[in-house]
Amino acid sequence: MTAVPTEMTAIAVEGGAGAAEALHPIRIETPQPGPGQILIRVHAAGVNRPDILQRRGFYPAPPGAPNTLGLEVAGEVAALGEGALRWKVGDRVAALLGGGGYAQYAVVDARHALPIPDGLSMAQAAALPETLFTVFANVFEDGALKAGETLLVHGATSGIGVAAIQMAKAAGAKVIATGRGAQKADQARALGADLAIDTSEDDFVAPVLAFGGADVILDMVGGDYAPRNLDCLKPGGRLVMIAFQAGPKAELDLSKIMVRRLVVTGSTLRPRSADEKARLAAALEKTVWPWVLDGRVKAVIDRTFPLEEAASAHALLETGAHLGKVILEV
Repeated sequence: MTAVPTEMTAIAVEGGAGAAEALHPIRIETPQPGPGQILIRVHAAGVNRPDILQRRGFYPAPPGAPNTLGLEVAGEVAALGEGALRWKVGDRVAALLGGGGYAQYAVVDARHALPIPDGLSMAQAAALPETLFTVFANVFEDGALKAGETLLVHGATSGIGVAAIQMAKAAGAKVIATGRGAQKADQARALGADLAIDTSEDDFVAPVLAFGGADVILDMVGGDYAPRNLDCLKPGGRLVMIAFQAGPKAELDLSKIMVRRLVVTGSTLRPRSADEKARLAAALEKTVWPWVLDGRVKAVIDRTFPLEEAASAHALLETGAHLGKVILEV
């Protein structure tokens, strides 16, 4: 392994918050792993919508996390903190971070890293942690999706949507996917969706009900989708909210929740405790990592950019025209 330098390049937001053009490379001190942590020499980092929110000043890093962006990376273990017993220097790992992934080196709780399967590139590995953790926690834990049930996922060609389709199919569920535009619907079907709805042409409620309704809905739209989601759920169905691109407020008919015994819930991943993320990582490695190993769940990458071009990566993600993940290569 190459010796760890005292300084490294990272991406910061010039002026504290702003447009994509505010992202610039800077030189900062290389972090050092503390007890229970590992230092990763980053080869690739995933770009996610929470990064955009943080860049705009709406999603601050949790206490103790770096202020620089980046929630997932893949690379090699460069140094070990005391007690990081599972790993050794040189191991290939993918990890979920609280921040700081847009950099040449990143520190992470050793329990939040997973071994990169043979045959996966660093870019492919970096595309997995944030999306797989999010889908597993929300669809399979909070949503309790089971084989034979139906998942409705909105924004189906986003990084989260792509992962949700594949994971639900791997678990033996049926999938209804929505997206804006015929191309996105075609892409969702190619990923395995049993029904794909172009919401630029049709409202999704009637086609979902004609399919038989949904047991679980994964929604990142919010706003006026919320009451329509309730209409799509079967009795005992679960609506799981993970974002609200159309706004955080909605008017709901509570009688529908009561009469049909519906569950409305939601969560965020980043603020969870280190112990909770470690629990999720262990559960994910046991349940989902085998699907990655046998090819049922694959990293889908739209485009890669050099680390120094993080601004261009953010600009692409903000267009919504991508399929799957956008990745920075270091």
